[in-house]
Amino acid sequence: MPRPSRLVLAKEDILALFRAAPQKVYSKSDLTSVLTENRHTWHLPKYVTIRDFIAFLIKNGDLRARKLRSETYGQEINRYTWGSASDLELAASIRAQGYFCHATALSLHGLGKLSQKTIYLNVEQSAKPAPSGTLSQQGLDRAFAGHQRQSKLIYKYKNMSVVMISGKSTNRLGVEQMPGPALEMISATNLERTLIDIVVRPAYAGGPSSILEAYRAARGRLSTDRLLQILSDLDHMYPYHQAIGFLMQRVGYPETDYRRLQALGVDYDFYLGHGLKQPAYSKDWRLYYPANLPALRPYRRLPVA
Repeated sequence: MPRPSRLVLAKEDILALFRAAPQKVYSKSDLTSVLTENRHTWHLPKYVTIRDFIAFLIKNGDLRARKLRSETYGQEINRYTWGSASDLELAASIRAQGYFCHATALSLHGLGKLSQKTIYLNVEQSAKPAPSGTLSQQGLDRAFAGHQRQSKLIYKYKNMSVVMISGKSTNRLGVEQMPGPALEMISATNLERTLIDIVVRPAYAGGPSSILEAYRAARGRLSTDRLLQILSDLDHMYPYHQAIGFLMQRVGYPETDYRRLQALGVDYDFYLGHGLKQPAYSKDWRLYYPANLPALRPYRRLPVA
């Protein structure tokens, strides 16, 4: 009768380590580190390779191979999940420094329904010099005349698509750790950063009508002080504060809140989206917006408990 392998002899200790670990998604490099760090403790000889280790975990444990593929660029990412890893945990594993944003962050803050099909992950670019040009009305009109540019780098796994957004370098401004739907800890933009980002890139949040609903749902929760500070730190070239103030007024925020956005200056005609056809125009905010955007609903303060 053949002697059991060293992996089999160490089976219970190996499986116990993975069962107790908070990490649910692993790269091949992660698993190699686990093997290297525990080889001596588990008395595994050097001829036990990472391939042997992975095959053992799949056969005897709860490890499963997952492959995410970008059809546009022909790229593949291999990951291994242990147990009931969530879609968000799998998506987050694509880039260690990535964080959830736009429509995905909206849903995490309770401002929309979490899509099981499309997940938005921001991976910041390296720091670059500030644009040297100056803002002009002609430049604004040209920039917003066409469709919003959208990322073509999308990784798919089964019915899930992870849209990789190459955001500007912000040193993870306004990013926080928060629990996901399965109580998994994930990184996402906070409420105020999210509400700014969806104005900057409306197509990643369902467009102007969905953005308006998000601002309506955030009424009473949003900190205008925090929003203004993050907006200042982001230092966007375009006057997104005009669009934000317009939205706040339209869904009934207190006048003292949206007037602070107006005080930043209303010096250009601006847009609540790209490629608007026959838009309506707000003189107060010098803002073009879809003519079918829902009208203002009166602001109602929630009763004090």
